[in-house]
Amino acid sequence: MVINFARTTVSKELLKQVFQRIDAQSCPQLFNFHMHTVHSDGKLEPGDLMSQAIAIGLKGLAITDHHSISGYQAALTWLEDWKWSNSDAHVPYLWSGAEINANLLDNEVHILAYAFESEHPSMKPYLQKIPSVGKAYQAVNVITAIHEAGGLAVLAHPARYRRSHFDLIPAAAGDGIDGVETFYAYNNPKPWKPSVVETEEVQQLAEKFDLFSTCGTDSHGFNLLHRL
Repeated sequence: MVINFARTTVSKELLKQVFQRIDAQSCPQLFNFHMHTVHSDGKLEPGDLMSQAIAIGLKGLAITDHHSISGYQAALTWLEDWKWSNSDAHVPYLWSGAEINANLLDNEVHILAYAFESEHPSMKPYLQKIPSVGKAYQAVNVITAIHEAGGLAVLAHPARYRRSHFDLIPAAAGDGIDGVETFYAYNNPKPWKPSVVETEEVQQLAEKFDLFSTCGTDSHGFNLLHRL
């Protein structure tokens, strides 16, 4: 097995640059870092998701199926084929992604993995279609595995759990998390827009702990501009 760390490093550094510029207007028209396909609990085929992303005009995106990169791999193949027949068109950047269940402060949270080497052995326990158990289920170990695979770890929708984001974000930062999903639509408005109060609170915590702020629609349905 060949691990292409050079390609992964370029991908991660590019994503860091994007994350540094994310704001409330970035999603869902320019970037979207949280979407699901039929390969987990979404309704879109990977190719249909990519077609829609191109129609929207996304500059970059990540498919974050639960414990699976099958949708990402299918989308990458679709995109490579599409580029051959659309050589003059803008091609969005597709990062590897997955959404992983983890234990943080005795609460189940979701950690988004980005720009990791998909074949790296550290990610294998987390890409089996089902949540991991035991030590692998602990947030600190999920984050470590993502980093070992050359990726970035982000706490998904931090204000959506039983435990407060005022507790979870500092704990995640202590475990080495890289970012938080700051811009998120908690009440599922249509059209999609980040929830004002939660966004402000999470953004302040991100700044306090020197974390990236990311955005994503968490789309599960047929429309990437909605959550459900």
